[in-house]
Amino acid sequence: MTRDGDAQPRRILTVSEITTLVRDRLERAFPDLWIEGEVSNLRTPSSGHLYFTLKDQASQLRVVLFRPGAQRLRFSLREGFQVIVRGRLTVYEPRGEYQAVLDYVEPKGVGALQLALEQLKEKLAREGLFDESRKRPLPFLPQRVGIVTSLSGAALHDMLVVLGRRCPSLDVLICPVPVQGEGAALQIAKAIRLLGSSGKVDVMIVGRGGGSLEDLWCFNEEVVVRAIAASPVPVVSAVGHEIDYTLADFAADYRAPTPSAAAEAVAPVLDELVRTVGDLRARQERGLTMHLALLRHRVERMDETLSVQMLPIQGHAQRLDELVGSIGWSLRHSLSVVRQRVMAAGHDLRLSSPLSRIRGAAALVPQLVKRIGQSAHSVLSFRRQAVRSLVATLDSLSPLAILARGYSILQTVPEGAVVRRAGDVTVGTDVRARLAEGQLLCRVRDVLPER
Repeated sequence: MTRDGDAQPRRILTVSEITTLVRDRLERAFPDLWIEGEVSNLRTPSSGHLYFTLKDQASQLRVVLFRPGAQRLRFSLREGFQVIVRGRLTVYEPRGEYQAVLDYVEPKGVGALQLALEQLKEKLAREGLFDESRKRPLPFLPQRVGIVTSLSGAALHDMLVVLGRRCPSLDVLICPVPVQGEGAALQIAKAIRLLGSSGKVDVMIVGRGGGSLEDLWCFNEEVVVRAIAASPVPVVSAVGHEIDYTLADFAADYRAPTPSAAAEAVAPVLDELVRTVGDLRARQERGLTMHLALLRHRVERMDETLSVQMLPIQGHAQRLDELVGSIGWSLRHSLSVVRQRVMAAGHDLRLSSPLSRIRGAAALVPQLVKRIGQSAHSVLSFRRQAVRSLVATLDSLSPLAILARGYSILQTVPEGAVVRRAGDVTVGTDVRARLAEGQLLCRVRDVLPER
């Protein structure tokens, strides 16, 4: 398309095209920048990317640190941190906003490792992993010591020399691990858990020789610190030299300034123990000898004293024998008298016993029962005859006997009154005629006068 008077055609760009042009120009113009600012509006979504704003007193810049870079951070990024970052400028096309994509972040004024160390130390201290109350004493005379360290380091050699010199009979179980570099912390933690759960060691030494903060960093890793704190056996930390401190030192039950000092802490000097035991045995024998001599002397003195005091005791003993004999005779005499009295009382009781009377009375019972039966039979016969006579009299007087001779009894209905005279009823009155066998219901048709 052209306008009137224009020789050049117009180029019309879309929003996406202009945004792409701006992005390309920015990325070519600012491929590698170092920026300083304060962290604000920090967002940490589940994707693992970090989104925040860098600001100073006058301006602000949106930045993003994608997940791979975020995982490499040695410290936790927080609001208000002053940081120095490295990255490139670009444009976020969906919103048309320019932003910085970062590759590296470090805290301003303090090293990233030192800041990460302080943050992790504060976190674990709040959980109580460094409390003195959870520290355990080292065993006095362990049978086997476990060592978690590198096979190639001088620290292992130093510890073995010290252990062999102090206690040659002590068994040592070595779990070799790398003590610096990527992945070393995971292997150290795994070795600590393996030795602790094996049940084969009584105490464990974890450490290495000296080095820089970066060299010793794996002993500051959270996974190592938690493995030490969770160990079922006491752990001695021996990391670096005396001036070096790691988080493993705070979590361990005992912190040794050097690996050699750790070996000295867990292994007593066997020769000294033998001498000490010998000294204690000799002291015990001397003490027992003196104690026995003292007891023997006391027994001898008591024997002499007893000999003097035995004469009156023997006299009392003789008198006691006489009294016992007298008491025995008196008891036997008393028992004989009591036995005679008991026998006489038993004889009197047998004579006055009611059993003889009961036996005599028992012999009369059958006779009395027989007499009572005969008397009752006579009375019943007499009563039965009297009853028969009364029944005969009643039968002769009973109206039922009259009925049996052909007569009947009239009763009004429903009153049941006996009709004795013709005047007791009227024509139409219902009457019941009671016969010798059965009854008749009748109605009066006429009342006839007496003839």
